[in-house]
Amino acid sequence: MRHVREVMRMHREACVPMREIARLTCLARSTVRDMIVRFDRWGLAWPVPSEIGDIDLEGRLYGASGVKPGRRKLPEPDWPVVARELKREHVTLQVLWEEYQTEHPDGYRYSRFCDLFRRWEGRFPLVMRQSHAGGEKLFLDYAGDTVPVVVDRRTGEVRGAHIFVAVMGGSSLSFSLATWTEQFPDWIAGNNAAFAFFRGVPQLLVPDNAKVAVIKACHFDPQVNRGYTDMARHYGTAILPTRPRKPRDKAKVEACVGIVERWLLGRLRDRIFYRLAEVNAAIAECLADLNDRRVLRQFGKTRRQLFDEVDAPNLKPLPEEPWTHAEWRRCRVGLDYHIAIDRHHYSVPRRFARREVEARFTASTVEIFLGGERIAVHMRGNGNGRHTTVPEHMPSSHRRYGEWTPAKIREEASRIGPMLSLLMEKVIEAKPHPEQGYRSCLGIIGLERRFGAQRLEAAALRALEIQARNYPSVKSILEKGLDQVPVPQSPEQEPIIHSNIRGSSYYN
Repeated sequence: MRHVREVMRMHREACVPMREIARLTCLARSTVRDMIVRFDRWGLAWPVPSEIGDIDLEGRLYGASGVKPGRRKLPEPDWPVVARELKREHVTLQVLWEEYQTEHPDGYRYSRFCDLFRRWEGRFPLVMRQSHAGGEKLFLDYAGDTVPVVVDRRTGEVRGAHIFVAVMGGSSLSFSLATWTEQFPDWIAGNNAAFAFFRGVPQLLVPDNAKVAVIKACHFDPQVNRGYTDMARHYGTAILPTRPRKPRDKAKVEACVGIVERWLLGRLRDRIFYRLAEVNAAIAECLADLNDRRVLRQFGKTRRQLFDEVDAPNLKPLPEEPWTHAEWRRCRVGLDYHIAIDRHHYSVPRRFARREVEARFTASTVEIFLGGERIAVHMRGNGNGRHTTVPEHMPSSHRRYGEWTPAKIREEASRIGPMLSLLMEKVIEAKPHPEQGYRSCLGIIGLERRFGAQRLEAAALRALEIQARNYPSVKSILEKGLDQVPVPQSPEQEPIIHSNIRGSSYYN
């Protein structure tokens, strides 16, 4: 700021020589002389009116700052276009200035180009400087780029591995994990791994509004995924999603994603990976260099040192067991009092048939709830189309039928008699599949209640003699009393003697 008022006061009121004015104001005599000449040239009155400020007075004498009088006007870049191009990946002001120079070789130099752009950019709304307390917030996101992984060495098939990123708000200690997808199970796996890496739990988790975290985005009251809420409750933390379309709310992790993409992906670009574990091992090596050896200039310490001082003392302890990923699904119980989850059927108590229930399933268990009350729990089965049934869930009639097994059928048949036991074996052997003969066996054994064990044993003998192998035949024998009638013996046939018949002696 040129001391125009002070110079003119000493010149006009005190009549101080120019040499002395220059000494007292630490200005050159030529500067003092030029200032007085400019003041007289513009015909300004002394004293200067109070409504004219120092900046306004200097502008009247010297014009706008940074503009040299008489210099030709240089071509002005299209600053909105420059700002949009800067948002694209790998584009810098240096690149844009070189393109500007190609079109206008006599245009602004690089320093002036940057100066004018920053001045134009300064007209936009100010950005709030965020400060985060130690151990308060953990910012979470996925990087935009992926790491190529060869999943089939013979065909060369390549699959992209997504990079999960977590960064502590206080120290900027960063963590990354490669996952196959960005879906909910991998999202939970990334959260669990991050808590284990930081050896503690922050007070708040700050994700964006991705569907894995937020079901319905809202500026005032976002609806967080139920499974993600359960995970936060298990760890004793809370979830604070960012505002929709406000990436500056999580500027910490956005900056970290950029660092990870440059720090990790740039170093791993020429490496070939065949397993996801290889990618995570390489990421761990790069993160050790970023967190433990790279010094932050504004603090003079590494991220790890800042974490140990700022964040670590304020983190909550980890629970004894990590959170197990669970999914929720609404199901309707069928007429067979089972629900289907991933091509496997699980039973519920028979009184809840046709009711709509909620199933919570993990990698190892399936829990079924109705109105918030758990009504059944099972071990997780494979998606093979089979059934997992608890006997207590079945009606008594179904339970009796379901309890019949080949061993129990043989046991009941042998209790009645050996002929019936032999008949049961013949019935089962006559069917293409053993289970197809169960109902016939159950029906035959059930005839004991009507006709008694002794008659049933005799009927089994009669059925074996006449080659009967089904329930209707045995029932008919009993109803007609054939079990009490001996089987007629066929008469012995005399041998035929004829000259054309050689007889058995011929083959001796």
